[in-house]
Amino acid sequence: MSLSANRYDERFAAGWQLPFPVAASTTIYKGALVCVNSSGYLVPADDASGLRFVGVARDGADNSSGSDGDVEIVVVTQGSIVIKKSNAAAGDVGESAYCSDDETVALSTINEVYAGLIVSVVDTGNVRFRFDAGDCAPS
Repeated sequence: MSLSANRYDERFAAGWQLPFPVAASTTIYKGALVCVNSSGYLVPADDASGLRFVGVARDGADNSSGSDGDVEIVVVTQGSIVIKKSNAAAGDVGESAYCSDDETVALSTINEVYAGLIVSVVDTGNVRFRFDAGDCAPS
């Protein structure tokens, strides 16, 4: 299920922060996992072809009535955050995390939009994962 409001993890560990232009007709919530589309504009993360994960939205943006690039937001491109993952278990630590939507990761998805590495399990529905937009998906 995708985000419908801003979220923020006070335990968020942040690294590099960079501005990105937001895609047309798009709303991004603070704390959302975000990707760039094939045109280079920021969109909420999803398991969709042509998306590349770039980080976590530091701010929210409403470009629902705008054109590509009318709005720009800052994205944390390196750090760690607690995020949803179904059936999280101790064995998930060290596994690659792929975007399911803008608030959820999975160990595998159809399009495998690589997001980062699971570094700890918080409970059966949440994990902490480390991300770096400069990382490439493992082969």
